[in-house]
Amino acid sequence: MNVSEKHAFRFSESFFGRVALAIIGKPSVAAVVYRPSPWARAHATFYGDETASETMGGACGYGNLFSNGYGIDTAALSTTLFNNGFACGTCYQIKCVKSPWCYSGVQFTTVTATNLCPPNWAKDTNNGGWCNPPRVHFDMSKPAFMKIAQWKAGIVPIMYRRVPCIRRGGLRFYFQGNGYWLLVYVMNVGGGGDIAKMWVKGSKTGWISMSHNWGASYQAFATLTGQSLSFKITSYTSKETIICWNVAPANWNVGLTYKSNVNFH
Repeated sequence: MNVSEKHAFRFSESFFGRVALAIIGKPSVAAVVYRPSPWARAHATFYGDETASETMGGACGYGNLFSNGYGIDTAALSTTLFNNGFACGTCYQIKCVKSPWCYSGVQFTTVTATNLCPPNWAKDTNNGGWCNPPRVHFDMSKPAFMKIAQWKAGIVPIMYRRVPCIRRGGLRFYFQGNGYWLLVYVMNVGGGGDIAKMWVKGSKTGWISMSHNWGASYQAFATLTGQSLSFKITSYTSKETIICWNVAPANWNVGLTYKSNVNFH
């Protein structure tokens, strides 16, 4: 192998160590692969009971977490982490540390952010106001908390890190609104799990920018009835943009969920 071949090999190895090929709608393009962040310190509590029924709904707007693929391994984030809803769908590994309540031999559990843990200004930040800014805090579902510590602890110190969200299938789009206003909840987001920008395209329109409503929802004030709909989405974390072509048929309706065949990684 000559010098130029060695340089080419190193470039190829470095480049493909960071990206992977994915089918984005129609053509094949280089897709960003989200990598875990460094470990950091925080604290965790839990809410609800063993059924995780109280975690249903939530500020991200995912509705029934069971039917929409998120299950019981979820958490509400403190305001500092929630980032006005842009952190909805992000995934974290959490491990209990330096507490007698920690389960030994448990490395970590993985949760998805589906809710906001609001501040409690009536209580001190270090005594009940666990989600008050600037604290970084996870209020986990009780089943998720019980994977790392005994529930009687109430609150435990943890280490956490952002990790890629591993999702089956493509992005899902739940429609609300009317003939002049389309509100879309985006679910089952892989990779970084989050969304920064979103556009919709009818079969008779160009790309229409959608504004962030709240949580994982985006809205467009446009007349799109009778048109098949495609979506363009940019990840908040990786800045990658993917296109989901012809997600909904021309006879789409509100109250239904439409699935694509592409996702972030």
